[in-house]
Amino acid sequence: MSKKYQMDPITTREAFGNAMFRVAQRDKMVAAVSADTPKSLGFGKMMEAYPERALNCGIAEQNMMALAAGMAAEGYLTFAASYGTFTCMRALEQFRTFVAYPNLNVKVAGGMAGLSGGVEGVTHQSIEDIGIMRTIPNCVVAVPADAASTEVITEELAKHYGPAYIRLGRGKSATVFDENYHFELGKANLLGDGADVTIICCGSTVRRCIDAREQLARRGIHARLLEMPCIKPLDEEAVLKAARETGAIVTAEENTIIGGLGGAVAELLGEKCPTVMKRCGVPDVFAESGELDDLMDVYGLSVADIMEAAASLAEGGRGAAAC
Repeated sequence: MSKKYQMDPITTREAFGNAMFRVAQRDKMVAAVSADTPKSLGFGKMMEAYPERALNCGIAEQNMMALAAGMAAEGYLTFAASYGTFTCMRALEQFRTFVAYPNLNVKVAGGMAGLSGGVEGVTHQSIEDIGIMRTIPNCVVAVPADAASTEVITEELAKHYGPAYIRLGRGKSATVFDENYHFELGKANLLGDGADVTIICCGSTVRRCIDAREQLARRGIHARLLEMPCIKPLDEEAVLKAARETGAIVTAEENTIIGGLGGAVAELLGEKCPTVMKRCGVPDVFAESGELDDLMDVYGLSVADIMEAAASLAEGGRGAAAC
């Protein structure tokens, strides 16, 4: 990544922990469980202030999820957190059957998600988690872009009863938003309007998509930019409106293009408003090891990649949406 961005003072994992602690301060019926990751997932304040409500299960994610379900069944709003690959894969059966099926109030955070666990290799790269979790009935899936949005989203999801998955990165994110960030369940945020093409993004791609939109404008291409912090429920109204009004859609996500944001948008458009589109993200491969910024560039998520995907549709492949 050639451009140097202003970075957040804290990681999204720390931001999650701060928000969780504030929720626990306001309500004694808030609990937290981790799988040998209390420091890594921001549990420090919670464990120090409320040790009777903050439990470490050790490296046993399946037990962590079952314990979270049990506490939620007793009336606790329960936060459960570990690395994304382990919360969404190793403990998937427990989440599906013990949390989502009875629709219990458990908020699961997956740290080091996407390509952000790249230096640890494939075992810690949860590039499939968005697609996995959005298939689970009753489960909300949220993908914050930075620390500020993580805090807002965590606190807002705490007000919503039911299972939720919050996707967190590893290191500090490029700053996009501030404490005035707005989150509404199932709603997109319009970051810029345009009539030539629409870019829909989430998580770490948001900052890059803002830059791509600015560069497109210099070429005379006016892109609509939608941040989609909530992948499920998806803001269908915003997507369909964009398809009708711009006639072309590009999605960008730090995730496999199969089943994630791009998959959700493609499913919607295929059924209700056939529209030309391109998906920017990790193809059908296991990713290499490396630093996040380098891996994003390798897998088609550079500013130039996103810009060219949008430009190709706006200049050549764009057509009227069939709806």
